[in-house]
Amino acid sequence: MKIKRFLPIAMIVLALASCSSKDEKKTAQVKEELPIVEVATIGEEAVRQTSEYTGTVEAFKTNNISSNSGARIKRILVDVGSRVAKGQRLVILDDVNIAQQQIALANLKRELDRATELVKIGGGTQQQVDQLKAQYDANARAIRTMQENTVLTSPVSGVVTAKNYDAGDLPAGLPVLTIEQQQPLKVIVNVNETEYPKVKRGMPVTVKFDTYGDEVFQGQVYLIHPTVDATSRTFQVEVTITNRGDKVRTGMFARVNFNYGTSHSVVVPDRAVQKQVGSGVRYVWVYQGGEVELREVELGQRLEDRYEIKGGLAAGSQVVIAGASRLTDGAKVELKK
Repeated sequence: MKIKRFLPIAMIVLALASCSSKDEKKTAQVKEELPIVEVATIGEEAVRQTSEYTGTVEAFKTNNISSNSGARIKRILVDVGSRVAKGQRLVILDDVNIAQQQIALANLKRELDRATELVKIGGGTQQQVDQLKAQYDANARAIRTMQENTVLTSPVSGVVTAKNYDAGDLPAGLPVLTIEQQQPLKVIVNVNETEYPKVKRGMPVTVKFDTYGDEVFQGQVYLIHPTVDATSRTFQVEVTITNRGDKVRTGMFARVNFNYGTSHSVVVPDRAVQKQVGSGVRYVWVYQGGEVELREVELGQRLEDRYEIKGGLAAGSQVVIAGASRLTDGAKVELKK
């Protein structure tokens, strides 16, 4: 009978022991389920400050060779692709109109002489002499201009890139020839406004072309435009290129690299940088006191397996480099041992 009395008490003790064991297991399971992360302490490095912009190669200068004399083309001495020197004769125009104008000028000169003699002997008027003199001078200037335009010369050394007429044509509207100066060449790039204080006229740049792979061409900043585009927040910079071996051609795609020296910047392993889905926001998980914090960062350059950080982190911070898939802001974590 005594055994029967103690049996319910024993069962209760066993049940309580069983519950206690389950609670301990649950607590252990909760402890085991904390995310395990690997962290790295970040520091500063000397980072070259460079920027790359793309553009299209253009002629340094483009000259349209035209004539306002109204004369017909007699001969064109060059063709598309011809290399020309400054002052070289390019086009010869018909001078028939000039000969006719010279005859008229000679007749006007005789009238002027007669009027001048009449004034000397008391006949005629000085007003008539002055009018004839003014007319004569104007016609003489017009003939000189026509003579200058009879032979068209190149104002620069370059390459003929367009020919719009042939011998016998009467030019109207379009230039007879187009000359492009291709030594040096230039590229116009749109530079971010934040770099305006860094870009200086005459500073060296390097240029690469997809056509020539990793071959580097030297250049320099030739002109900095004084205004910033309010829409794109960029300003234009004209860069001249030394056209080594005449390898570069107008219209080529160019990559212009600006080098602003070095600065000490915070860098993080690329494994620490995450991208927010659906946006361009980049962030890292910062570890501190057993918890992680989501921190948005501004990236600079990629440096092999690292990123330069422009803002959002300080040197000495610890960032998660593995185990970030289960993290939430403020979550407790365990460090990988």
